[in-house]
Amino acid sequence: MTLTATRFDWVRQLVHRESAIVLAPGKEYLVEARLLPLARKMGLSDVDQFVDTVRSRPRPDDTRSIVEALTTNETSWFRDGDPFTALTSTVLPALQAARGPAERLQIWSAACSSGQEPYTIAMLLEDAMPSAASRVSITATDISREMVERTRAGRFSQLEVNRGLPAPMLVRHLQRAGSEWEVAPNLRRMVTARECNLAAPLPRMGPFDVVYLRNVLIYFDLPTKQAILRRVRELMRPDGWLFLGAAETTLGVDDSWSRVVLGRTSAYRPLKGA
Repeated sequence: MTLTATRFDWVRQLVHRESAIVLAPGKEYLVEARLLPLARKMGLSDVDQFVDTVRSRPRPDDTRSIVEALTTNETSWFRDGDPFTALTSTVLPALQAARGPAERLQIWSAACSSGQEPYTIAMLLEDAMPSAASRVSITATDISREMVERTRAGRFSQLEVNRGLPAPMLVRHLQRAGSEWEVAPNLRRMVTARECNLAAPLPRMGPFDVVYLRNVLIYFDLPTKQAILRRVRELMRPDGWLFLGAAETTLGVDDSWSRVVLGRTSAYRPLKGA
């Protein structure tokens, strides 16, 4: 490993300033591995040279490249499946009962990575609740421009579709596109992908009936978690539902939510007057 402590600290501060992601000591190897391809793209032999070059000639594109390289894009289809089961078994029926028959429902897949989560939701609605699917719109956001573009394209490699996507759903909702698989046009029309930095003021969106903010808060410090939950709540309907990752909770972070057990998972709802 060639990355010095001083250069690691510079990268750590840059990433925290731009995205609020916390790179704790011990992540030097991760930074080295993620930034080495960027160094080689510049014709440099190691990450130390890359960091020195970026520091001496700062450019917005290089800053974006560093942040995107150090953003975790781990995802799969139907990841931790219970939050998806709860959507069709409990959450959407409750929302449908509370809304008028013609009112559209809005779902937000935050930090959507390459798009498996929003398209999982779209496929699930099309199969389990086709009458509801026609009046549901899904907003998919990510800090990474590359991930947003991939989500818009709705194309996935064979390796990616093998990660959690049942074979019947694969053949029903995706079609071959050369060596890749492409999501059917009707599902792509349900999903709108856009860039969004959760740690910065959020764009005008929503109001959302359901928000999937899963496996995201674990990367932030407490003040940032609190700020994100506050911003998310401001974009939700008063009777909306928030899904977090299995290892995440609002308890001890933001007391403006109530936890609701939904079978083998749970969701959070804004407290009235909060």
